[in-house]
Amino acid sequence: MDFNYRYWIMVGGIVLGSYITALITRRLLARAIRRKSDSLKADPTKFVFLKNSVTLIIFSIALIVIFMQTPKLSDLGKGLFAGAGIFAAILGFASQKAFANILSGIFILVFKPFSVFDTIEIKSEGNKGVVEEITLRHTIIRDYENRRIVIPNSVISESTLINSTIVDEKIKKHIEFGISYDSDIDLAKKIIREEIINHPYYLDNRTEEEKKEDENPYLLLRIVSLGDFSVTIKAYVWSQSNDEAFQLMCDVLESVKKRFDKEGIEIPFPYRTLVFKNDLKVSGKAL
Repeated sequence: MDFNYRYWIMVGGIVLGSYITALITRRLLARAIRRKSDSLKADPTKFVFLKNSVTLIIFSIALIVIFMQTPKLSDLGKGLFAGAGIFAAILGFASQKAFANILSGIFILVFKPFSVFDTIEIKSEGNKGVVEEITLRHTIIRDYENRRIVIPNSVISESTLINSTIVDEKIKKHIEFGISYDSDIDLAKKIIREEIINHPYYLDNRTEEEKKEDENPYLLLRIVSLGDFSVTIKAYVWSQSNDEAFQLMCDVLESVKKRFDKEGIEIPFPYRTLVFKNDLKVSGKAL
């Protein structure tokens, strides 16, 4: 084939345009990744393959255009790209989970449903802990046993998340206490109120205006059920964070139990009555 100057100018223009496009795209993408990585406290080098992928895609498109503009290579190119399409379809099917994880990682990076150091719970998996690292394939969570849980991003994207840190780290903990029907409810409430309010992690979550109207610390206590064996009192306790709320609950359960024992408030437990039948005869019939 006689290659004229017009053809070579076209090829040079495609190559040069592809290079400039790839260069500008890589710089814009690097800036966006660096900005998001700073907010996520993640290493931006983890995302370097994204920039390389963009370059590969742009030059692949340029190569396809050059093939299609070359008459003798056009038919050969069509056959090659048809075969490559079949191979790509097979490869895509085999690695669809990997691509799903990468795409989900990009969504997490952009939309930020959680960040590093957030406390989250993944409902479908039952995993809860502090986010330690976010990559484009997976997220690492440090649970409360100091173990690292590696969860694919596609699993996280399809799950319902509870983020205890995303807007306000404060948390309202519900703590229940059961007392017997014979116990003094007012005394039990007084003991619970004192033990909770005196705990260092207790938080009075009222506004400053509400505190001025009533300077006494506020704690909501309610009778929530009258069960078979006990009267249930629920305390609605605010604390500064999830960890502090958990520690407050544990401490208060212990201190309230000791106060109940000391001041005669019974914590009931189920009673069982066992009947032993003897060989008694009633109306000539054995029971």
